[in-house]
Amino acid sequence: MRLFRRKGQGPSSGAAASRPGSSSGPPPRSGSGSPGDDERDWRSYDLVAQDYARTQASVLALPAADLVELLQIGPGARVLDLGTGTGALARAAEGRADAEGLVVGVDPSVEMLRLAATDGGGPLYAAGTAIDLPFRDGSFTHIGANFVIMHFPKYDTALFDILRVLARGGRMGVTTWGPSDARDEFRAAWRAVAEEFAEPEILADATARALPSEELFSDKNRLKNVLHDAGLRDIWVERRDYRVEMSTEDYLTGRETTALGRFLRQMLGKELWDMFRRRTREVFADRFPQRINDFREVILAVGHKP
Repeated sequence: MRLFRRKGQGPSSGAAASRPGSSSGPPPRSGSGSPGDDERDWRSYDLVAQDYARTQASVLALPAADLVELLQIGPGARVLDLGTGTGALARAAEGRADAEGLVVGVDPSVEMLRLAATDGGGPLYAAGTAIDLPFRDGSFTHIGANFVIMHFPKYDTALFDILRVLARGGRMGVTTWGPSDARDEFRAAWRAVAEEFAEPEILADATARALPSEELFSDKNRLKNVLHDAGLRDIWVERRDYRVEMSTEDYLTGRETTALGRFLRQMLGKELWDMFRRRTREVFADRFPQRINDFREVILAVGHKP
């Protein structure tokens, strides 16, 4: 029997089954946990920044480098890396903008920005969100958003402000995960274990709260239409496949930094979270080799502001 159910579907063991963010507040965590963890929004990357940097940064750096190339960034460019995370796109852009240019990375996660800054290099970093960006109109010649726009609850509002700070004639590029990512066998195995601990409806609700536009932007035609409606023109959209070799342990740690991983970590509490982690490792040890090839489908789109 699953440990967590939606409200109104009978009792559940462990913490309360109310959804985080409901009027009754987030479910209490069992176990000791770290002081202050309960108060943090599970959608934030702050609590998983170190694991993310170790297991995910190199994966996302590959499409980030390709996006920088498609943006045609050159010496003297003024580049905004929106949702910079650990700074993968910012560092790739800095290498092309050279000393004559300016590269700024913006992210709401202070812990991620700290990790980005420790890698050094020329980019500057600032905490902020895509709405009410702290920059003047037309400040940047290029804007990159590497796996970011699916996080926007109101993507049209966010894109309006993003294009505000893009100069006329400037170029904007985005990356999103393609539809095949949902059919990945490794992800499916991890999700099956998650559903042993919480009902699919709870997990779907958590995904919708953290990534409200994920399904929309996994369709390259719909992505292109949204960017066109926002004001971009001559939009180029293509799909690329990436292969990353990693250990199963790194893969599982990486999954724990995703929206569902962060949600389960907070919902389950320390004791059940440790149980969940042991269970995923048992399943992967039984089904997969110690090193795996993770294939990811990515959509890249670039357009210019007339």
